[in-house]
Amino acid sequence: MLQTFDAIILGVMIFSFILLLVLLRYILHRKGKKQLDKVFVIIFLLLIFWLLCEIIQMLCVNLLNADPIYFDYFSYISVSYLPVMVLLMSIIFARTKIDFKKRYLLLFAIPTISLILLWTNNYHHLFYETYSKDVTVAVFGKYYSVHYYYTWILYGISLFILIKYSIKNSGFFSKQAILIFIGVLIPIVTSILMFTGAVSISPYITPISFALTIIFISFAMLKFSLFKITPIALQRIVDRMSDSYLVLDDDNIITDFNETFLKTFQIKDINLRDKSIFDLLKSVPSVSINTNALKKALDEVKKSNKTVYFQVKFDEFGKYFNIEINSILANNISFIGTLILFKDTTQHNIDMKTIKDNQDKLIEQERLASLGQMIGGIAHNLKTPIMSVAGAVEGLSDLVKEYDASVGDPDVTIEDHHAIANDMRVWLEKIKTHTSYMSDVITAVKGQAVTFSEEQVSSFSIEELFKMVSILMKHELSKAQISLNVQNNVPSNISIHGNINSLIQVINNIVSNSIQASEKATNKIIDLCANANNSNVIISVRDYGIGIPQSVQKTLFKEMVTTKGKNGTGLGLFMSYSNIKAHFNGEITFESDEGVGTVFNIILPA
Repeated sequence: MLQTFDAIILGVMIFSFILLLVLLRYILHRKGKKQLDKVFVIIFLLLIFWLLCEIIQMLCVNLLNADPIYFDYFSYISVSYLPVMVLLMSIIFARTKIDFKKRYLLLFAIPTISLILLWTNNYHHLFYETYSKDVTVAVFGKYYSVHYYYTWILYGISLFILIKYSIKNSGFFSKQAILIFIGVLIPIVTSILMFTGAVSISPYITPISFALTIIFISFAMLKFSLFKITPIALQRIVDRMSDSYLVLDDDNIITDFNETFLKTFQIKDINLRDKSIFDLLKSVPSVSINTNALKKALDEVKKSNKTVYFQVKFDEFGKYFNIEINSILANNISFIGTLILFKDTTQHNIDMKTIKDNQDKLIEQERLASLGQMIGGIAHNLKTPIMSVAGAVEGLSDLVKEYDASVGDPDVTIEDHHAIANDMRVWLEKIKTHTSYMSDVITAVKGQAVTFSEEQVSSFSIEELFKMVSILMKHELSKAQISLNVQNNVPSNISIHGNINSLIQVINNIVSNSIQASEKATNKIIDLCANANNSNVIISVRDYGIGIPQSVQKTLFKEMVTTKGKNGTGLGLFMSYSNIKAHFNGEITFESDEGVGTVFNIILPA
């Protein structure tokens, strides 16, 4: 019959057995089970099997007087392999995930030898010399110490890792750390009391103590979410971050997020943990990310250690986000999850648009100012041909009157008629020349009335280009009493592909700068030359003026700099450089010596 104390121990074992079954069922029904969950399942199965063997042993020994060693043959399967599984559990807890390698199999060597020696103990007595369920009475064989110390070494390492990382992750006085610490103490105290004989303890208390340890540890991990491995202080910090984030495991299940994510996307009363990121996209319309693009990015970071970026506009909030996806690696080797950062770039986009709008306004103002100055000069230049045409019209009017009066006059000979016709022809040629010039001027001005951004791509010759530059710059050159020396050394069969009006603006701007640089120069000449070099055409504008200061040369095309003081904005060359790079795939270089002069070279692909 069972004694009262044994009955209590039996009751405790049955209760522990049932409790372990309940916890096992809970773990088996957890969504998105990780490595740690799977190892827990094995540990619980070993403990349940151990308790079951001990319960049956107690009943059979006390009621049927059976030999207890036959039951230990089975219970020692759990006793031997449990330390190894606890060690693996602690390693996974510390690293989140491990790759099982062949060397881990060595951990099972001594437990397997222990079982074989126990099952064959009657032939060699290496495990027990005298068997007894009471350790204070049993006489152990030579091998037993190997089994005993190996078991406690594994337990010692495991418990050290568990305590170390629970304190590291949650703090020394956290509930998680305290629960694990209490759980660790139970088998240690029980073992010390049992082996020292200080207190008479039933040998059946051993599986109970280990069951309680695992229950405490699992409760700490599952109840208080130690799987997150996020320190409490760190959680408070990340909740205050301005950027939102999600952490996914290797199955794209959400394991962590911050408060900012919930506030940004106005998510309420939804438990995101253990939820697939793709289920979240379906259930929360505010997180409107292209599913295919996200899948592609997640697969990409799993295969490589690089970061994937893409920008998304959430129309519901009118906000822009840069989404940054990174892989999370254990020991920089094993992939364990994904970090998704949502960086709010709305204000940045607004600022950039404002800057661009302001820059466009400045560029347009500069263009219009140049155009206004150019039109003023052209208007002055048009006076001469207009007056010439007016004079020709007056001359033709006189000739018409003279011809009309000669009709029927017998004194007017055929030669006189030819003379009048010839005079008319001379006046008509003059009108034709001046109207052609005015037509060219109108065409040139019309071309300059468009903005840089308007593309009118065509092929044109250097001759056409230089003709229009000469027309448009004529007044400014004559006003400054400077001559434009035009030299076209490019064969007529070579043409430039692009927007001729845009290139005219660039050359005019450089010539205009050269005019201002040559105001005090003795050599009042500006050279405009074109040469063919391999597959390029090089257009050069050279002046013999004051040159460009060294301080300005360093940033001439990088920033909007000017040497004109209040009279300049620095946009001209900056725009010219950008235009040649963007629209012609060309380059602008320069050479300048202060007091000697400057040459700008526009290099264009032919």
